[in-house]
Amino acid sequence: HGGSSNFAQAIWLRFKSLVAWYHTGLPVVSFARVGSIEMGKESKREIVRDTTIHLHKLVHHSQFKKRAPRCIREIRKRAQKIMFTKDVRIDTKLNKFIWSTGVRNTPRRVRVRMSRKKNEDEDAKEKMYTLVQQVAVESFKGLQTENVRED
Repeated sequence: HGGSSNFAQAIWLRFKSLVAWYHTGLPVVSFARVGSIEMGKESKREIVRDTTIHLHKLVHHSQFKKRAPRCIREIRKRAQKIMFTKDVRIDTKLNKFIWSTGVRNTPRRVRVRMSRKKNEDEDAKEKMYTLVQQVAVESFKGLQTENVRED
């Protein structure tokens, strides 16, 4: 928004964050600004979510020799956006799956399980972290983002 006032920009950012919250499926409770990520009270609890990431459209126009590292960065960015944690840890099996066909020919899609967990380190900056793991599926047809119950 070029040339608009600071107030209009603040309103627009607030609206975008509320829309993002609506799409997570979590109830909007109350907001507290933490760094550059807007967090509600719901984001302080542990949660597990399965989602499909379409890597092909994220690395489109990327240089061949930078595609696999770009996939890892994009997975990390998507996990930060969905789970509202800055600390994202990528499982070694997921990393191996991304790199399995080489640096150039990355998989088109990947099904991942994102788990937001409490940080056990006492001197850690963040209270929560996200662990991203690969979920093996036969086909990506008809899959949606879903919350996983751990019993």
